[in-house]
Amino acid sequence: MTLSAALTLAAGPALAAKDCAAGKTITDGTLTIATGNPAYYPWVMDDAPESGEGFEAAVAYAMAERMGFEAENVTWTRTSFDESIQPGAKNFDVNLQQFSITEDREKVVDFSSPYYSAAMAVLVRQPVVENGAEPTLESLKALKWGAVATTTAVPMLTGLVDPEDDPLLYNDNPDVIEAMKSNQIDAAIFDLPTALYLSAVVLEDGVVLGQFPADRTENPDRFGMLMEEGNPLRDCVNAALDEMAQDGTLAQIEAKWLSETTGVPVIE
Repeated sequence: MTLSAALTLAAGPALAAKDCAAGKTITDGTLTIATGNPAYYPWVMDDAPESGEGFEAAVAYAMAERMGFEAENVTWTRTSFDESIQPGAKNFDVNLQQFSITEDREKVVDFSSPYYSAAMAVLVRQPVVENGAEPTLESLKALKWGAVATTTAVPMLTGLVDPEDDPLLYNDNPDVIEAMKSNQIDAAIFDLPTALYLSAVVLEDGVVLGQFPADRTENPDRFGMLMEEGNPLRDCVNAALDEMAQDGTLAQIEAKWLSETTGVPVIE
């Protein structure tokens, strides 16, 4: 094989991906990606998506590369969550902002293949950790649990954790948090993004004790990149994300930014 032929073969996938996206972005030759205003840890570090630091920022640049876009040909814009899920024209090609894929939303916008399935995580307060709670099933069984009665956290608690005492059931997440603040319960299960938010913003002494692998979570939230309905770029985005899922790239990014960076251990 000649050198020129080898180079042609090596460039094949990138050229195909670039050809796929040609003429389909809102600005020719540029991929415009939206995130929140502000964008929060650990999805974007220091509110600077252009750094590629943080889970969603890293996913965005890895996907862009698979589609044939160099980093300098990626531009960022900011949007609100509620604005983005409304029907109509968009000022971005794709939007990463922890959008759960739902049937109702898919009626007015398009979603990519999932780039993240949210694991369930255990939220406690610092005194519970100081009293010896650890991210093991044996330790979790001894805690006093609370849960929203209508969520999948209840069957997960009874089926997987199997605590010594029946969990106390509440109407909604704020009720669970208030029960935690008043020491009625020691722990509760939320999806990992919610647990990270509650521990950082709502509870002054909140701690995400551990997370369950996503494959042990019943019906986990799946995050997809949001696009304008009928966006012809969708197939190109899906091809890149599907390749990243198959070759382990998404798993590597998740391990770095949602396990190592957040310091949330996996409960086995």
